[in-house]
Amino acid sequence: MWEHVSSCTFGIASTGVYGMPIQVQWSHSVLKVRDIEAMTQFYCDALGFEVADRGTVGADAEIVFLSGSSRDHHQLGLMTGRSDGDQGSLDHMAFRVGSLDDVKQMIEWVTADERIGDGAPVTHGNAVSVYFADPEGNGIEIFCDTPWHVPQPVVRGWDPGKSSDEVLAGVHEKFGENPGMMAMDEYRAQRAEHFGEEESTS
Repeated sequence: MWEHVSSCTFGIASTGVYGMPIQVQWSHSVLKVRDIEAMTQFYCDALGFEVADRGTVGADAEIVFLSGSSRDHHQLGLMTGRSDGDQGSLDHMAFRVGSLDDVKQMIEWVTADERIGDGAPVTHGNAVSVYFADPEGNGIEIFCDTPWHVPQPVVRGWDPGKSSDEVLAGVHEKFGENPGMMAMDEYRAQRAEHFGEEESTS
C-alpha cells in the first residue's frame, strides 16, 4: 500500500506489505522508439530538452539521454528497439531512494515477493540500482545517487552482499579511469552555468 508523502514523493506505508517505510521519488522514464533521431528532435523542440549523453546498450541498441535540468543527468531516455507491431513503448520507470541501504532493502523485498522474482543489481557509476518488473512486466528501477557523475551509458554489476561502503568503493574502482568521471557537485555546477541557473544548495 502506498501513502502520499509530498508532491511527487511517495513512500511505502509502514502498515503495507513490506512493513518498513522507504520513500521513493519519481526520477525518469525510458521509452523504446522506432525512429530515435526523429523522437530526439521532437522532445528537444517540444519540451526544450538537450542531449546529455548518448551511446549503445548491449549489442546494438542505441540510447539517448535528454534533460532540461542541471540537477538531473536525464529526465527522459529514448532507446531503439520498438518494432512496428509493438503497442507499448515503456522500457522502465525509475524511482530515487535516499540511500544505498534502501536499495539493498528493496532487493530483499523484491527477492521475497513471489509476484516479482529476482531483481538485477547494476550500477551506472552515477547511481546504484536494482531493476525488476511488476506483475504485468513493466520495468522498474529503484536507485540511489552516488557522489559522482559518469558519462552514460555504462552498466556494471554490484554485490548486494557487501557493505554500502564496500559497494561505493567498488563503484569508484570500476569507473575511476573513465575520463569523464567527476564529482557530482562539479557536474551540476557546470550544468547550472550552462542553463544559466543559480547554484542550488539543496
